[in-house]
Amino acid sequence: MGAQNKYTVILPTYNERKNLPIICWLLEKMFRENNLNWEVIIVDDGSPDGTLEVAKQLQKVWGSDHIILKPRAGKLGLGTAYVHGLQFATGNFVIIMDADFSHHPKFIPEMIRIQKESDADIVTGTRYANRDNVKGGVYGWDLFRKFTSRTANLIADVMLMPGVSDLTGSFRLYKKSVLEKVIGSTQSKGYSFQMEMMVRAKAMGYKVEECPITFVDRLYGESKLGGSEIVEYLKGVLTLWLKV
Repeated sequence: MGAQNKYTVILPTYNERKNLPIICWLLEKMFRENNLNWEVIIVDDGSPDGTLEVAKQLQKVWGSDHIILKPRAGKLGLGTAYVHGLQFATGNFVIIMDADFSHHPKFIPEMIRIQKESDADIVTGTRYANRDNVKGGVYGWDLFRKFTSRTANLIADVMLMPGVSDLTGSFRLYKKSVLEKVIGSTQSKGYSFQMEMMVRAKAMGYKVEECPITFVDRLYGESKLGGSEIVEYLKGVLTLWLKV
């Protein structure tokens, strides 16, 4: 399906010791079964729970050509984690996703299929739209989290008109050359990073397709979304409305 292509997954981690072995096992299984060339770049931000030590064990299992460790000294933000990991990516396609099992690797083959058929520059996972009779969805969230996510996307859709249904999603497949250009123009570093990436990509004229996914709340650990992240997101929407 992805002959002649190589897929780099960038996994930013912070306190994901329990989730990391599961997500890496699922990724390896998916890539192997679909006969795809792959690598996973783990960018750990100094997790105090021993995430990096677990990552080193995973590297022994699947080899340093598949599991690449690029840790950082401290928690420096999601956006900078992707910038850091991208420096070491050798694939011509890059997948960004969460390491907490909320993004299931089983959707990656469909993302690749959509990209191949449409020649899209970006395929973004959506929880809020359907395609080819496949529905997106969210499982495991309470009413507040669902309301927050829906409201965040509604605000962004009204103010920025991005043309995608899930602007805050963080499960995406990029052509590497496109990601390098988009990420170079993106200023946000935290929660609004994903939103700004998509808005700038659309403004730059890149072709974006959507792939329905089912989002599942994290398997282990606690959500990193808090009041400060919500405020940052709202500031990010206003900034993009004024500048882009």
